[in-house]
Amino acid sequence: MDRTILHLDLNTFFVSVERLREPKLNGKSLLIGADSDRGVVASCSYEARAYGVRSAMPMKMAKQLCPEAIILRGDSGAYLKKSDEVTEIIRAHVPLFEKSSVDEFYVDLSGTDKFHGSRKLAAELRQLIIKESGLPNSFGMSTNKTVSKVATGEAKNGAGEWYVERGTEKPFLAPMPIERIPGVGEKTAHLLRSMGVAKIHTMQELPIDLMQRLLGEHGPLLWRKANGIDDSPVTAWHERKSISTERTFERDTIDAVKLKGMLTAMAESLAFQLRKGQKLTSCVAVKIRYADFNTHLKQQRIGYTACDHILLPIVQDLFRTLYDRRQRIRLVGVRFSHLVGGGHQMDAFTDTEEAMNLYQAMDKIRKRFGDRTVMRAAGMGARSIGRMDDPFDGQAPVLLANRRA
Repeated sequence: MDRTILHLDLNTFFVSVERLREPKLNGKSLLIGADSDRGVVASCSYEARAYGVRSAMPMKMAKQLCPEAIILRGDSGAYLKKSDEVTEIIRAHVPLFEKSSVDEFYVDLSGTDKFHGSRKLAAELRQLIIKESGLPNSFGMSTNKTVSKVATGEAKNGAGEWYVERGTEKPFLAPMPIERIPGVGEKTAHLLRSMGVAKIHTMQELPIDLMQRLLGEHGPLLWRKANGIDDSPVTAWHERKSISTERTFERDTIDAVKLKGMLTAMAESLAFQLRKGQKLTSCVAVKIRYADFNTHLKQQRIGYTACDHILLPIVQDLFRTLYDRRQRIRLVGVRFSHLVGGGHQMDAFTDTEEAMNLYQAMDKIRKRFGDRTVMRAAGMGARSIGRMDDPFDGQAPVLLANRRA
């Protein structure tokens, strides 16, 4: 069966939510993010983009480019709530969808032409989201995810809808700059441009084995995308509820320093898994099992986050409220629950550029060499005092759903 894939994007999502909350902001230049010299722009309005402002730009530079801009700190809870609202609208009206980030969705409309027409369904869905959520959105539709995502970019500059007919994928992409291909980052683009490859049509003409030699296994994948070929499926989206990990000690212990180090290592590992899976948590729990097998758990609701420096102190505070110094401990555990998808791996509304760069550098090392390659000194002794009941070792899923405490 021929595939029909829709990519839907909520336009300037954070900005749009703020304008729904305060209509007086309509038509004004807006910057969302921490208003400090070290803050970064989480999102910006089209009016601000006209001055050269872009997401992830240092706030200091954005203010210089657009001094008239109104700066808003941002409310991640409000954004995630609105994202959930759109998710439920889509869930109720399509057979299969994938939520790729807080403001992006892929929908598989293959076969709907037999009933009421995929174009008609896509257009109706877009208008329904506008009507019920108040959020502007655009979509692209083609035979695959790559071309549809690129088409959405074109739709934003026009009527909000863009269709790429079957068989025209390659010429549609050809005149665009190579950066439009999903997966072509700054370093890859710099390498290709240094070789004279600036447009997609030039990449289309390169031998696939040359792309392999230049970029390794990533090269043929990009070559296929440049040629409008993408067989990746739309993966049915199910919200995961929690992730957790536990440590059972070989010998019961009352060593508070080592216990805190263990909890630090556990929480740090889970926080990395959140960022890796583009998830945020809003509930932290700590579990203690004493030598007599009495088990206690305490949890705390927090603002959505995936940041170590926010999560670790909460884990330690919960441990302190549970810990009875008179009893030996057999097991400790940490759980993050009430998970939601998050397009941003960090809280870009409050964290500094230096903090974001540090997390990104650490996570890059962990992804390549293992999640315990880089860790805080406080957690380095964790391996020596207990057996790990770790859901993330081996071939286990990145995020576990509804694991019982």
